[in-house]
Amino acid sequence: MGVLIDNLLVFSRMARAEMKLVPVSLQHLAADTIQALQNEESRERNIQWKIGILPVVQGDRPMLRQVFVNLLANAVKYSRPRNPAEIEVGCFANVADEVVVLVRDNGVGFEMQYAQNLFGVFQRLHRAEEFESTRIGLANVRRIITRHGGRTWAESASDAGAIFYFSRPTPQKTSDIQT
Repeated sequence: MGVLIDNLLVFSRMARAEMKLVPVSLQHLAADTIQALQNEESRERNIQWKIGILPVVQGDRPMLRQVFVNLLANAVKYSRPRNPAEIEVGCFANVADEVVVLVRDNGVGFEMQYAQNLFGVFQRLHRAEEFESTRIGLANVRRIITRHGGRTWAESASDAGAIFYFSRPTPQKTSDIQT
């Protein structure tokens, strides 16, 4: 219950917090998050990490860090049945005036007909007995990325892994950011 309350507070703060836009290295955020996960949640697991080249973007560093924490922790969690688990972070630059970042895993996946449910508060696609969750993380990812003028979406198939995407406007479109 304490974790749920803490996550709800973070979710609430993300809507009201003032954004401090600075250059943020997504490469460093991803690497730092992976290192923390390796020290905590995935220490005993066989996870093959792949990090592509990620850009520097204008954004709020703590908020963007939370995006990586939520997406990568989910990839670790939902790839738990795999040995080895494969988790990749990559980027497509300058796609339709935006930078698109992806987090891909070879985990349990989900049916695409439920993809939009993933980003709602308290939405769940797997039984609680299978995977623990406060069901707020992806809603928080969407809220943060929307505030940065971007968008979020996912692709998957049951038992075939998942890919979560988020976009950031390229510098000429940063006027879309909600401060």
